[in-house]
Amino acid sequence: MTMTTRFLTGITTTGTPHLGNYVGAIRPAIAASRRDDADGFFFLADYHALIKSDDPVRIARSRLEIAATWLACGLDPERVTFYRQSDIPEIPELTWMLTCVAAKGLLNRAHAYKAAVDQNTAKGEDPDAAITAGLYMYPVLMAADILIFNADKVPVGRDQVQHVEMTRDIGQRFNHIHGEAWRAAGGEGEPFVLPEVAIEESVATLPGLDGRKMSKSYDNTVPLFEGGARATREAIAKIVTDSREPGEPKDPDSSSLYAIYRAFAGDAESAAFRHELETGMGWGDAKQKLFERLDAEIAPLRAHYDSLMAHPDDIEDTLREGAKKARAIAAPRLEIMRRAVGLGALVAPSGKTKGAKKADKRARIVSFRDGEGFRFRLLGADGEELLLSRAFADPKAAGQASRSLSAEDADRALAALDVSRFVFLHDNATLATSVEFADLAKRDAAIERTRAALASLRETAD
Repeated sequence: MTMTTRFLTGITTTGTPHLGNYVGAIRPAIAASRRDDADGFFFLADYHALIKSDDPVRIARSRLEIAATWLACGLDPERVTFYRQSDIPEIPELTWMLTCVAAKGLLNRAHAYKAAVDQNTAKGEDPDAAITAGLYMYPVLMAADILIFNADKVPVGRDQVQHVEMTRDIGQRFNHIHGEAWRAAGGEGEPFVLPEVAIEESVATLPGLDGRKMSKSYDNTVPLFEGGARATREAIAKIVTDSREPGEPKDPDSSSLYAIYRAFAGDAESAAFRHELETGMGWGDAKQKLFERLDAEIAPLRAHYDSLMAHPDDIEDTLREGAKKARAIAAPRLEIMRRAVGLGALVAPSGKTKGAKKADKRARIVSFRDGEGFRFRLLGADGEELLLSRAFADPKAAGQASRSLSAEDADRALAALDVSRFVFLHDNATLATSVEFADLAKRDAAIERTRAALASLRETAD
C-alpha cells in the first residue's frame, strides 16, 4: 500500500501574484500535488492578510486573483483540498489553544517581528512602535494553519523556513502538555504531526529586477499575469545589468537575468544561455530571450486566468466545496482537542475517567522543550512544581542532568538563594531553581517538600 504525504501551502492575499510566488511556491506545490503519494492542501491565507493590510478592497481583490492564479496554474480542486483560511473556523480556535502553550521567547525571535523592532530602534523610536499583536502572533496562526490538518510537508520560500521550525516547536509543546489527555479523549497517537520544510533548492528564492529577493515590498517584481505579455516584457527590460556592450563577455551571475532564466529552463538550455552571455551576447538580446522563454510557459496559463477572472462565482463555488472537505477533517480533530484541554461538554464528576491512567502519586521528573531549549521539572507527589532546570541545547545533556536529581544528596545539593527562592546545585553550579515564594517560611516548607521528593526519586532509582 502506497503511503501518502500531506503537503500544505498558501499565499497571503494582500497583492497580485508575481513570478517569485509562482516559482518559489505555486509551481513546486502544484507539481507535488500531482504525485500519486501526495495529499495536497492549498489555501488563501486571508487571515494573514489582515496583519499586512487594512484595505478591504485590496484584500477582496487579491483573494480573487490568487484563487484564479492557483487554478490557472493547474491546481485540480478534485484532487486536492483548496479553500479559504477564513472559511475554516477551527483555525482561529486552534490558534488560541496554541497561543496558550507558545513560548514568548520563541515569538520574540521571529524574523518579521525582530526586523520591525530593529527598524524602530534605528529610528530612535519605541521598539514596539506601530507593531501590532497580529504581526507578533503571525507564527502561531501559521502553526494553526499547518497543524490543524497534520501536514507532513510545507513548501515555502527560504524566508519562511523559520516559521515552519516554530510550528514544530509549538506543536511539540502541545503534544507534550496535552498528548495524554488527547489520547484519553479518543485521539490516536500525538495530537500533531511535526511538519518538515519542502524547498526546491535551485529556485526557492527568485531574485528580482535589482538582484534582491523578488518581493512586492521592494517593488522589483515581474508580474505573473497582471498586465499581460506587455507588462512582463516591460518588467524584464528593467532588470539591472552592467554596462558591458554587445560582443563583450558577460558575467551571468552579475544580474538576476540568468537566475530567472534558469528557473524556467532545463539544464542544457540554461547552460547554452550562460555560454552565450559569456561569449558576448548583448544584454538586450538576452532580455528578449528571457521574455520568450517565460512567455512560452506563462502565456497559456494567462489565458486560463483571464477566463477564470471573468467568472468569480465559479471560483466561489470551488472554494466553498473545498471548505467542506477541509472542515470534515478539522472539525472532528478540534472536538477532541477541546476535550483534551478541558473545554468539552459538561459531564458529572466521577471517580475515574474512561481511558485515563491511574494517577501517579510519586514525585517525578518531566522533560520538555520550550523556546530557550530542553528543560525538565521536578514535580512533587501532588503535582506541585518544585524545581525548574536551566535550558540545555542538547536533549541528551538535559537527560544526564535530570538524573543528577536522584544521585545528589539533597542536604548538600539544596541551597537557599534568598528569602523567596532556593536552588539545586550540581558540581557547584545551579542546575535548577525553585519558583518564588512569598516569605521565608513558605520557602523553607518547600525545601522540605523538595527533600522528600528527591528522597522518593532515589528510592525509585534504587
